[in-house]
Formats: sequence, structure tokens, C-alpha cells
Amino acid sequence: MNKIHTPSEVLHKIPEWQGATCTELAGGMTNRSWLLQKGARKAVLKVDERPRGVPFNTRLAEAAVQAVAAEAGLASNVLFADSQVYLTEFVEGAAWNPDSLDKEGKIEQLASALRRLHSLPQSGRSFNAMEAAGLYVQRINDPDKRLLDICLEVVKKTRLPNYLCCCHNDLVAENILVTPALKFLDWEYACDNDPLFDLATVVEHHELDETHVQKLLDAYFDGSGERWRSKLAEQQRLYLALFWLWLASRSDSPDRALGSLAQRLITNCS
Repeated sequence: MNKIHTPSEVLHKIPEWQGATCTELAGGMTNRSWLLQKGARKAVLKVDERPRGVPFNTRLAEAAVQAVAAEAGLASNVLFADSQVYLTEFVEGAAWNPDSLDKEGKIEQLASALRRLHSLPQSGRSFNAMEAAGLYVQRINDPDKRLLDICLEVVKKTRLPNYLCCCHNDLVAENILVTPALKFLDWEYACDNDPLFDLATVVEHHELDETHVQKLLDAYFDGSGERWRSKLAEQQRLYLALFWLWLASRSDSPDRALGSLAQRLITNCS
């Protein structure tokens, strides 16, 4: 395992940020993060334990996708990236929370931003659900074989469509920032995928009810969302399967959360 360096050790690579004040930020399961400030400028520095690989992008691949998104006003600018160091512009704004999706106009605002995101040039890397699932399975101790089989069957059956587009692939509310326009944070999973996977993530991660699901589909598809309902349901099952495998692969996952997710997965697959 490579040593996680302190900001002062890293910033010799980035002369314009030497001497910045550094405040460590919470979060980050495989990296440490700091808020840097130098004069009026702010940035977020992430330093990884080791170079990133599947299911993540490498940091350089992430930077390439995020830079394109930043040009479209959908992300902050990337200031520096190498195999273990990632520096991005800090953007003032308020992150969403799950309740944000209940507020008037928010689903429509999100749908509009997603359409812009899905119109970006392809990244050149296709989403590989089976590869990600395989990695999660390897990390699960004493797995529930029935649930494991359900998840792997869902992943195996769900094929990529002929039409792929650039997707974020981790659209939890905390990764949505109001600036006041919407920008998306954390592009580490971003690659080419079925655009409905992003919608499915929004639906299943936040357990949206059917009224909200229909509103999201209609907003995204200009009022003709119903014809895409079955395709969205397929992607919802895929998201639940991958989410359960990911959660089961983590030693700190609460049994209650795993049980609740398992029940939703079984219900969706019956």
C-alpha cells in the first residue's frame, strides 16, 4: 500500500498552490481530502491510498470526463491530476439532500441537467457491471448465496443498449450541487452507459414513489415518459443488485440496511 501524503508533500507538484492553508475534510473511503485556500482562491485536494482502478476511473480518466463536463457548466474545473492526486476548483453552493427531490421544480431541474450531461461526448470507456459485481463478490465474507445468485443473475441479464452516452453513474443527492445552476460532484464512476441508469440511481437510492418516478421520466422525455417505464425498471433492478453487492462487500455495513435493501431487491425481481 502506498503512503497517503500530506498536502505539503503533494503541493510541490503544484507550485501555484504552495503555501495554501489546508483544512481536512470528512469522508473519502480510499482517500483523504483537504480544502485549500490561497488568497481568494479555493480548491479541493484528494490524495488516494493507491492508484485507482475498476470499478473507478483512473484519476486521469476521471479528469478527462470532468473537464468536458466543466466546459458544459456541469462540474467544477480540474486543476491538476496524476495517478493518486486530484485537485479541483472549489465551487460555492449547497449540496442537495434526499428531501430536495420533494421540492417544487427540483425534479424538472435535475432532468434538464441530466439531458445536458447525456449529450456530452462519450468518454471512451463503457460501463462494465459484471466486472464491478465480480470485484464486490470477491470482498464479501460469508455471503447469502440466494441473494448473491439473484444479484449476479440481474447483472448478467442486463445488457448495454446500442446507444450509450456519457453518464455520471453515482447520482446520489449529495453529489448534486446548486450554484445556483446544478453541477455534479465526484466523477470517479463516470463512463459510457445506458442513460436510464442515472435515472434509476436517482429513483432507487432515494426510494422515490411512483408519482415522483413518473414526474422524472416525463421531465426527461418531454412528457412521453410512460413508454420508457419498463426500461427504467430494468435499470432499477441493476442498480439495486450492484448496490447490494457493494454494501455487502463492506465490513461496516449495518445488517438492517442490508436486510432492507435485500427485501427491495427481491420485491423488484419477483
